[in-house]
Amino acid sequence: MDREKRPEIGADVVAGGIRTNYLEEGTGSPVVLVHGSGPGVTAYANWRLTIPALAERMRVLAPDMAGFGFSERPEGVSYGLDLWVDQLVGFLDALELPSASIVGNSFGGAIALRAAARHPERVDRLVLMGSAGVPFHLTEGEGLDAVWGYQPSIENMRRLLDIFAHSRELVTDELAEVRYRASVQPGFQEAFSAMFPAPRQRWADALVTPDEEISALPHRTLIVHGREDQVIPPANSLRLLELIPAAQLHVFGHCGHWTQIEWADAFNELVGDFLTS
Repeated sequence: MDREKRPEIGADVVAGGIRTNYLEEGTGSPVVLVHGSGPGVTAYANWRLTIPALAERMRVLAPDMAGFGFSERPEGVSYGLDLWVDQLVGFLDALELPSASIVGNSFGGAIALRAAARHPERVDRLVLMGSAGVPFHLTEGEGLDAVWGYQPSIENMRRLLDIFAHSRELVTDELAEVRYRASVQPGFQEAFSAMFPAPRQRWADALVTPDEEISALPHRTLIVHGREDQVIPPANSLRLLELIPAAQLHVFGHCGHWTQIEWADAFNELVGDFLTS
């Protein structure tokens, strides 16, 4: 595979026993970006507008988590928070990083939250964007239930993009086709559909970190949410703000689940300032 022609594919390293594809750019204090769980997602798709901006100020690392993108999908592996947290901490170990700031998006927020709770010394600052990790109710056939229940077609991908983005200008036929093609690469949909089978409330519940562990977090934390988010309710971020002692919350209006895309410049400035101040 020609890496020059595939911006989604970067270097690879074994992290927590998982061969992990990751992107790297910039120098300075390290920050690890952990993507969400949409169909066909990669670190590149999630963070393509974020990486170059943060890389002007920091060393940016963006791995594909196990079961997603171009990282390994081991036979018979049991996907879950323990596996992904072990991979994230193993990623820091493999790159010989005693600690790093972590930015987690949605599902990635739940991973970042649990990693910070279980391995507080490995996390510098924490950014949780449209984050899972606290209890919330999945409405059947809507929001995150629809995302995890995706069946590949351009029409279904278009419907999902309408859920993800508040701005209709972002949801083009071209984007729907690109994301659909990403979702049907060999092995992608097979792993994805096996990861979150119905009934899906149990998988949202499995991403929860207990309140008492969240309340004990010592980290300076920035919580970010889109007011019109249909995938993860803004109430999640309000709950995190109540629980985390050193937290602040920024809510973007006229914004869905894709804060880092719909408000890219403002998001990059907000996060960059928070991580480097």
